[in-house]
Amino acid sequence: MFGARKSAATWVINFVLALVVALAIPTPAKAQDNNDQPSLFGSIAKQVVLDPTTYAPAAIAYGATMRDWNTSQPLFNAGFVERNSRFTISGLPNDRPITYGEGQRQILRDAFMNLQMSVVNNATNRLIEDVLIARHPEHRKLFKTLGWVERIGFASFLSYQLSGEHLRQANLNEQRATQLGIR
Repeated sequence: MFGARKSAATWVINFVLALVVALAIPTPAKAQDNNDQPSLFGSIAKQVVLDPTTYAPAAIAYGATMRDWNTSQPLFNAGFVERNSRFTISGLPNDRPITYGEGQRQILRDAFMNLQMSVVNNATNRLIEDVLIARHPEHRKLFKTLGWVERIGFASFLSYQLSGEHLRQANLNEQRATQLGIR
């Protein structure tokens, strides 16, 4: 899980660096009336809020982690321990789990952290896209398409990294509970 955050953070850092480079390149001045155009940051904020790739990784990871947590509860009640140190009372692996409610709160905090990564990625993506389109309006369709490809790729990668192990663990929990006759 921490590896996924590191990879996602690397993506964000790369976008910020690309943004700095894009903004550092001078652009020719154009005479235009700015009264009819919304602000760049307002436009980007609206695009980020309305983009489903902003929310998908956090929602998918939340669902997968909650499924893992819910399928773990019968095993915990039967005396099994939690391997993930973030969900143990002592903070050490293979110890007694925290309460169900505290686990839900931890998972919700994780979902908000994941949402923040997506917001930063999508806002940076939109900003770079807008800067490139302003500099090269003849390639608008290309930049829009590449923007979608990047946002969907990032959302897919992050969703898989954050949810894959939890879904596998939930399936193992269900199998183990069935084998032991616990439900």
